[in-house]
Amino acid sequence: MNIVIIKYNAGNIESVNNALNRLGVNAEITASHDKIKKADKVIFPGVGEASTTMNYLRKHQLDKVIVSLKQPVLGICLGLQLMCSHSEENNTTCLGIFEEKVKRFIPKPGEEHITKVPHMGWNAIYNLNSSLFSAETEDQYVYFVHSYYASLGEHTAATCNYIVPFSAALQKNNFYATQFHPEKSGTVGAKILENFLKI
Repeated sequence: MNIVIIKYNAGNIESVNNALNRLGVNAEITASHDKIKKADKVIFPGVGEASTTMNYLRKHQLDKVIVSLKQPVLGICLGLQLMCSHSEENNTTCLGIFEEKVKRFIPKPGEEHITKVPHMGWNAIYNLNSSLFSAETEDQYVYFVHSYYASLGEHTAATCNYIVPFSAALQKNNFYATQFHPEKSGTVGAKILENFLKI
């Protein structure tokens, strides 16, 4: 199986590659349009800032490549946010694969010391509705690090609750995305990556 991780200016690529290696999978990290288009599966990870990253994707025409893909694609963290229509982070127009919008967490008045931003750490996911998940992943804890979240919408494939309920995962056709980091989520995350590879 030919697995490609998209190489661009957002971090976290090596930890995703290491997680795949632990599953016995060798992925290629590349920005080659041709290699991305020909891959069996594509992973679009990311840690960073939305507008800078979208500018980079447009400059290198990776934005057009990503939206044109027909094989299974998995966005992770910033990857999920960039696949949405718009992010409040520097008022950024994103790829528009999912119609959901990305908003900043705002703690409720008086709860700033309880619900800190960024949302960082382990939290449960529920209402799972995607082949990314199997029965044993319902209500399991996965690892999050983010200050912005995708709102709930028709493409919500998993829900998490931190300050507000939000999309922990999205799915539309061949596009899958998780706000959490499966590569940092232990055996549960490994199972989710494995499920993606079987799609």
